[in-house]
Amino acid sequence: MSTRPGPARARLDGLPYALATHAIWGAMPLYLLLVHAVPPVEFVAWRIAFTLPLCLLFLARTGQWGEVRQALGDRRAVLALLGSAAMIAVNWVLYVVAIQTGHVYAASLGYYILPLVMMLMGLAVLKERLTRFQWVAVALAAAGVAALAAGALQTLLFSLAMALTFGGYGLVRKLVHVGPLAGMTVETLLLYPVALGTLAWFALQPGGSSIALGWGLAAAIALGGPMTAIPLIMFAAAARRMDYTVIGFLQFLSPTIVFLLGLLWFHETLKPAQLVCFAAIWAALALFVWDLFRARPAPGLAEEAPG
Repeated sequence: MSTRPGPARARLDGLPYALATHAIWGAMPLYLLLVHAVPPVEFVAWRIAFTLPLCLLFLARTGQWGEVRQALGDRRAVLALLGSAAMIAVNWVLYVVAIQTGHVYAASLGYYILPLVMMLMGLAVLKERLTRFQWVAVALAAAGVAALAAGALQTLLFSLAMALTFGGYGLVRKLVHVGPLAGMTVETLLLYPVALGTLAWFALQPGGSSIALGWGLAAAIALGGPMTAIPLIMFAAAARRMDYTVIGFLQFLSPTIVFLLGLLWFHETLKPAQLVCFAAIWAALALFVWDLFRARPAPGLAEEAPG
């Protein structure tokens, strides 16, 4: 009799990619301080412009050109990646607008709502399942997010838009049969004409292009390429290797890092709702991760073969 893998037997081989991704995303507010003078839409266009050469360099190093050509020849894959590209571009603009206009609270809440959105997508669309302990963890996290949302009702729609655009992006990248690097390259190619047109429009304005305002700012803008491509490639790799519900729950890590930066680096005042949210989510994370590792088979232990 075979042992049927249950919901607790989640694949964790993408965990290093996910953890590295969230470390970079969590530190993003520090990077955005360097490009604060750049208008959000222009900055997103520069991110796209500097991401494509990096993707092409990675392709040259790995020899995955064939996968890109195959993806471009598949109409359904191109349409799916066009959708994911549009969602991530909108998400970037929303995030940069939030940071540059002082709505860090709304941005943080958006990424606290995101894991719940991703888990709902995993359960409803991908028919994934959670164990009893994982449901308890989700309930704890939801209670924490609800406490945080109660203090930000005026910007809640903004936060929801951030969560839905990135959740949709991740779901498409999990479902489309294109590898992380090839998919990122195709997405960037699809966005490139719009990015170039946007950059040309800003260059023709009286203030000119932001990249011409000094070498320091130009270098910071160029850094947007690796800051965009590397975590998104790793996120796509993790999404292909792990259950979407697990990927979703791990999304609590990056806003938690942002929360700690606000507390320890930017010296923001710790509000009671934030403390409740922080405590509930960390308790939920501990329970969720404990349950994942508790249910994993011992190394080298094979499942019982059908008899």
